[in-house]
Amino acid sequence: MSQDLSEFLPYRLFQAAEVTGRDFQKIYQGRYGMLRTEWRVLFHLGRSGDQTAKQICQRAMLHKTKVSRAVKALEAKRLLTRKTVEGDRRSEILSLTKQGQAALKDLTGIGAEYDQGLIDALGEEKYQALLAALEILNRKA
Repeated sequence: MSQDLSEFLPYRLFQAAEVTGRDFQKIYQGRYGMLRTEWRVLFHLGRSGDQTAKQICQRAMLHKTKVSRAVKALEAKRLLTRKTVEGDRRSEILSLTKQGQAALKDLTGIGAEYDQGLIDALGEEKYQALLAALEILNRKA
């Protein structure tokens, strides 16, 4: 490893995620007043269907406090509902409302366009190489 920490791969990956994430954040924040964690909760509910906050924490690699705050905010925006699990009053099943599903559909379309812009900037060959590299790194997690 170089002495220059700006060349440290985890730092570079973090920086790339921050820059690209911040650009997309402007979209979901502007349209729906969502913070990043709220977007991630919405995304995981849309991707995997109804689930508990604990399941979202595991899938999204988020702390339970952040997920709890996001769930409350999304519920206040009427984008999700909570239903207590029978036999376990501490656990709730989270579900997207019709408004939540519509917001997710809207953001999914915009996200696909945003994603295509990134792919175009990289070019197909570099994009495929990046996907392969990320796949290897994600197996380490």
